[in-house]
Amino acid sequence: MSMIETKLAELGVTLPDAPAPAANYVPFVVAGDLVYVSGQIAANADGMIKGKLGDDMTAEDGAAAAQTCAISLLAQLKAACGGDIDRLVRVVKLVGFVNSTPDFGDQPKVINGASDFMVAALGDKGRHARSAVSAASLPFGVAVEIEAIFQIK
Repeated sequence: MSMIETKLAELGVTLPDAPAPAANYVPFVVAGDLVYVSGQIAANADGMIKGKLGDDMTAEDGAAAAQTCAISLLAQLKAACGGDIDRLVRVVKLVGFVNSTPDFGDQPKVINGASDFMVAALGDKGRHARSAVSAASLPFGVAVEIEAIFQIK
């Protein structure tokens, strides 16, 4: 087991198989030492996590949904690295989209669910630049979608 997967196991997380794309795009692109991972939607073993922040979900619910996106991002990274996720140098950037009402202003608290998870799982390699923005809606009605850029060796 890789060092990163060992740390994930300590956190109670096993990486799933990388989700397949839902349309005409690729799940990731490797360009030099960077991996660009397409947006990963909030989902767990029960299926997609749907809802609108500020309506039927709290910021805490959204943060939990964002963590599931982070897990999918790492699954895609592992696939991009041919199964060797320990090739990760660092998380460069996360861009988080939050399905929220016009008056909801806690998008950063929601995306913290992914950011905090990356740091807990990866230590300093998990520290990253970030954007957290509101969206009027997201595919399939999911609560959160996050894309990422990783640096690998």
